[in-house]
Amino acid sequence: MPDMPDNISARRAFAAPSGDAAVVARPAVVPLDVADSFKNKAYAALKNVIVSMDVYRSRTDIRLDERRLAQDFGISRTPVREAMAQLEREGFVRSVPRRGVYIVRKTRREVIEMITAWAALESMAARLITQNASPEDIAALRKMFATFENGELRAHLDEYSEANIEFHQTIVRLSGNGVLISLAENLFTHMRMIRRKTIGEKDRVERSIRDHMNIIEALEARDTARAEELVRTHALGLAEHVEKYADYLD
Repeated sequence: MPDMPDNISARRAFAAPSGDAAVVARPAVVPLDVADSFKNKAYAALKNVIVSMDVYRSRTDIRLDERRLAQDFGISRTPVREAMAQLEREGFVRSVPRRGVYIVRKTRREVIEMITAWAALESMAARLITQNASPEDIAALRKMFATFENGELRAHLDEYSEANIEFHQTIVRLSGNGVLISLAENLFTHMRMIRRKTIGEKDRVERSIRDHMNIIEALEARDTARAEELVRTHALGLAEHVEKYADYLD
């Protein structure tokens, strides 16, 4: 996937509601470099915008304005339309005839199914890490959480949320299994949005850091069975939380 423009800002991704009560997404962008495929760059930029949004903040539909996006990127509407078609195939947007293109919100059942699939992939990744990863790679996992100690988690919730997401992506990457990594990539992009929403709910922050430390210890000890079980249980704990508390997904 090509590099994304580095000044996409989720904070400026919204315009005033339109007449159909939808919120029109307008990312802050710069014209795209002609050196690469317009379609690929438009795809990467649009996907970055979607992932950066808090799409579960409200139940109001979020509409992407194809014409405005093309103007902001400084390209024709064709590559933007092609990028949106690819994102629709991947389940990030949906096209509604005569109304436009809208960002997809997953239902509670869909989210739980995604988490369950992720639990299988990530637990296998943990097994492979204990067998193949270097001590240095495993040690890097511990460093991710060095600044979140002594009750400081709540004060740095946004930072911790990003560290939490990076931790789970790294677990999969350290598996060294290309097929597993490829299968997990798009799945986790969907899950990233719900993880950002759920991390601040109930006592998930404190439980998360405890679980992560236990997982790291099992990986360091090369305890394959325990590492696999801890990772799977941690992921399924998120599924249980969504089942019990995520009414905003209905």
